[in-house]
Amino acid sequence: MSVQAARERSITAEEFWSYCAGKDGRLELADGSIVEMAPVGPLHGGLDSNLGELLNRHAREQQLGRVYVNTGFILRRSPDVVRGPDQAFVSTERMRDRPPPARGFWEVAPDLVVEIVSPDDTADEINQKVREYLAAGTRLVWVVYPRQRQVNVYRASGDVRILFEEGTLDGEDVLPGFRAPLAGLWD
Repeated sequence: MSVQAARERSITAEEFWSYCAGKDGRLELADGSIVEMAPVGPLHGGLDSNLGELLNRHAREQQLGRVYVNTGFILRRSPDVVRGPDQAFVSTERMRDRPPPARGFWEVAPDLVVEIVSPDDTADEINQKVREYLAAGTRLVWVVYPRQRQVNVYRASGDVRILFEEGTLDGEDVLPGFRAPLAGLWD
């Protein structure tokens, strides 16, 4: 499929998978349309690495599930939505019910999603992603604002909590026992 054809009509998650093959860069599928995202800078990348390391270690040690980085998840069909969050945790239970495919995007809502806001992201784009994750069945979404040193925590219940630098991320019932002081993430 040509780039022009992919942009002129709504495409499926499967067509998007084929389109992405061999391409560099960060892409997502929103309502059947390809969304290109800029590469991330060092502040975003360092924070992504720090948080991913903490999440991965905890999930493995506690045998709760797996942490995935920039993995494509199919959140909705017709029109298809494929998002690749910076970090995603999928519990052992969800993996048992919907094992990851050998090829293609994974049609499952992660239990926890982490989106790190880049300078080019708009509030509308971030809010849209949060709505999509929660509507698909994600139980907890952390939106990290590196420049403000703040994390907005969204729950499936609709509750929202804002954590500032002195706050602590809590995995709640999604990632039991996980706690990370925000002050340590920015280093």
